[in-house]
Amino acid sequence: MGYDPARFPWPSRRYPVYAPRGMVSTSQNLATRAGLAMLEKGGNAVDAAIAAAACLTVVEPTSNGLGSDAFAIVYAGGAFHGLNGSGPAPLAADPMALRARGLDAVPALGWPAVTVPGAVGAWAELARRFGALPWKDLFAPAIEYASEGFAVSPVVARGWSRAYARYASSDLGDLARPWMAAFAPLGRAPRAGEIVRLPDHARTLEAIAEGGAEILYRGELAARIDRFSRETGGWLRAADLAAYSPLEAPPVAARYRGHEVLELPPNGQGLVALLALAILERLRSDGRSSADGSAAPDVGRRAARGAGGGAEGGNELRATHAAIEAIKLAFREGRLRIADPASSAHCAEELLDSNNVSRLAAEIGSEASRPAEARPDRGGTVYLATASGGTGPRDLVMVSFIQSNYMGFGSGLVVPGTGIALQNRGACFSLDPAHPNALAPGKRSYHTIIPGFLARDGEPLGPFGVMGGFMQPQGHVQVLERLLGQGVNPQAALDAPRWEWVSGARVLAEQACPTELLRGLEGLGHKVEVSLEDGEFGRGQIILRTAEGSFCAGCEPRADSLAAGI
Repeated sequence: MGYDPARFPWPSRRYPVYAPRGMVSTSQNLATRAGLAMLEKGGNAVDAAIAAAACLTVVEPTSNGLGSDAFAIVYAGGAFHGLNGSGPAPLAADPMALRARGLDAVPALGWPAVTVPGAVGAWAELARRFGALPWKDLFAPAIEYASEGFAVSPVVARGWSRAYARYASSDLGDLARPWMAAFAPLGRAPRAGEIVRLPDHARTLEAIAEGGAEILYRGELAARIDRFSRETGGWLRAADLAAYSPLEAPPVAARYRGHEVLELPPNGQGLVALLALAILERLRSDGRSSADGSAAPDVGRRAARGAGGGAEGGNELRATHAAIEAIKLAFREGRLRIADPASSAHCAEELLDSNNVSRLAAEIGSEASRPAEARPDRGGTVYLATASGGTGPRDLVMVSFIQSNYMGFGSGLVVPGTGIALQNRGACFSLDPAHPNALAPGKRSYHTIIPGFLARDGEPLGPFGVMGGFMQPQGHVQVLERLLGQGVNPQAALDAPRWEWVSGARVLAEQACPTELLRGLEGLGHKVEVSLEDGEFGRGQIILRTAEGSFCAGCEPRADSLAAGI
């Protein structure tokens, strides 16, 4: 049969998933099954998260890999914990050399964008602190799929095809050959449903399962990465790998609609989401949002014309306009201050200070603003959520986990014979030496990937996240507004149509966004474009605890997602 697995001519519906003892929600059904297998072995949500993350490097290599970074928020032992698994720039990084070439930005492909891989180190630290199962057990599903084969899913097939076209037409030259050998041995990207085996990747996973993360940072794999870098003009060295360790990162919280929203501090952009939510909360308290049906007079009149004059349409327009403007302001402030953790120690306090929030909220007017700075390119990322329960409150474990190569497969560089696709996170650095996020040896860049967590009165409700480069804070704001402002279930919150601010007054919107809303936004000066690409708007997962103590999950309809429990 010649059907298109990515074509849906009629609406498709999912219901939220409930389970009593544990839950896993990821962007791939096989990764979800890998996590569930750990829960069925008696492991906890951390074991499930690591197994799913390792599996995702195999079954969704278009978004993450063994050369990725990772961040996590964990609730365990009755407390919240944060882990920053991002890697720094190599000590040999030379921004002056890039500027001497006439570059005003770090190239997205090739060695200058490569930073130390942090994900495997993050897995090891999470397993050491919170895991219940033997380290080796966590890799069995991923090794099986890499060695025995897996069927490529539709969204991954599409991303793989785009990556192949990008690398085949790039100026990487011979540097692209290891990627082609590892991920396109047939001279093309695999198609949906095709069985793919990744033997090099399988051997590397086996080595990590047997030797621990040490083998990547101080062992044989570190030596192979060092040799490849030296032979091909890279900056990365064995000493950079040996010096790496994840950072403890206590979560930062902001109040929104009677709840606490938790994000990680810099160098991640979680503060962009928190600042936008804080601004919206201030607008609500000032009576300038749709929460009580009031707004500035001009917005009210424009809402009546643009959204058909109905109260409900006017409220939605006011809320959407306010959210877009809050996001612009939060990005503006974040891009000026978010950088390496060492230089952003007081960033959270400064950005979320009540006076600063009030100042920013006062900037939001009745028409779309036009900030000069464009939002940078999108990235490729996987987000997953896991949960496990026990006999008492301290047995509850929940994980919000995100892992990324940044842009698709990353830099386009694969360490020969290993399947390790090196990330291009260094492309987030600035080449302006006066910028807080300027490229420098040993420095961590502004980072797009952000795990989220929702709590109420200090009690955990559950993990949530929306991946997608600079869409992520925007996705967090929109999903939380659906959950907390409109009171919909986790699946419906992910199903809802999304918008994305891009730059200036330009806003992309999904086809399912109401026409009246889009016309109303145009009336307020927003330049709205309806996108035919659902991949523009991020992919998310949510798990929430119910009042009865069970778990309720939603998974992303724009991805090959699966939420399932035990």
